[in-house]
Amino acid sequence: MSNVLFTPLTLRGVTFKNRIAVSPMCQYSSEDGFANDWHFVHLGTRAVGGAGLVMTEATAVEPIGRISPQDLGIWKDEHIAPLARIVRFIHEHGAVAGMQLAHAGRKASTGQPWTGGKPIPPGVKDGWKPVGPSPIAFDAEHTVPDELDEAGIQRVTRAFVDAAMRAHTAGFRQLELHAAHGYLLHEFLSPLSNQRKDRYGGSFENRVRLTREVVQAVRKRWPEDLPVFVRISATDWADGGWNLDESVALAKLLKQDGADLIDCSSGALVPGVKISSGPGYQTPFAERIRKESGIATGAVGFIRSAFQADHILRTEQADMVILARELLRDPYWPLHAARELHAKVAWPPQYERAQD
Repeated sequence: MSNVLFTPLTLRGVTFKNRIAVSPMCQYSSEDGFANDWHFVHLGTRAVGGAGLVMTEATAVEPIGRISPQDLGIWKDEHIAPLARIVRFIHEHGAVAGMQLAHAGRKASTGQPWTGGKPIPPGVKDGWKPVGPSPIAFDAEHTVPDELDEAGIQRVTRAFVDAAMRAHTAGFRQLELHAAHGYLLHEFLSPLSNQRKDRYGGSFENRVRLTREVVQAVRKRWPEDLPVFVRISATDWADGGWNLDESVALAKLLKQDGADLIDCSSGALVPGVKISSGPGYQTPFAERIRKESGIATGAVGFIRSAFQADHILRTEQADMVILARELLRDPYWPLHAARELHAKVAWPPQYERAQD
């Protein structure tokens, strides 16, 4: 039986050689937002390892939109050159280079995970005041964010567009807009973090307005033949929060707005929620959104084996599998998966002789 995992996927004018994507994974290793040798090796190795799409970590569209002071950034033109070097290498090895654009919102200004990951208050070295839809902190340790006014909202939208244009100049051929995991766009979506009384809060139509405006604005400037993904948290896993029904409705709207694929994750808006996680536990989100909205989806979450990944695609639960931790453990997972599935995929010639 032929596999689906190693069949091409075409979205707009871009063909991914297989259905395996490297999920954005924060490395917390930048200085002033600049990509460096760590990012070159981290991302380049996954291209050599056989993935069809290699996405950067959440890349901040403005300095206060970083999760940590060490986040990758694309808020100024000087960031382009080191990113372009990485893009060239990824493309030379047959993968598509993609960039996730992000704004951390109220979860910004935290330390690196291996230093404790605690919030860094404004006034402390490397700390700043975060922003959000409402003056509601993520938890008791985080700083209460400044509520964005309409001018601030428009600034953020422009920042996403400007970042997209820099990404294009660097050579990226795919974008993902981060509207998940409790970061700014997700914060506007959920009534747990968005308690505004203006046209950006309250009703579903108002809460989705900023995400739609960002997608529309980016789509207007991003080349027509290059795809745009949107990562969402399909549910907050919390009473009164964003839910799967709303995610389906949003996906239908984003398809109209020019999005090409919904990357279906979940959670991380509020702390302390209980999630029954396990292999493929988020795949049903991708399946339902795909079937009910008609847009392509990416499945994430504890996808570990080649047969599991292929099954998700074969049974039309998603169009792409987007892997994170498994590709940290094994950058060559796609090549190993090809062997398991008896797909005819060549190792890089430099490594081929070791496969006998």
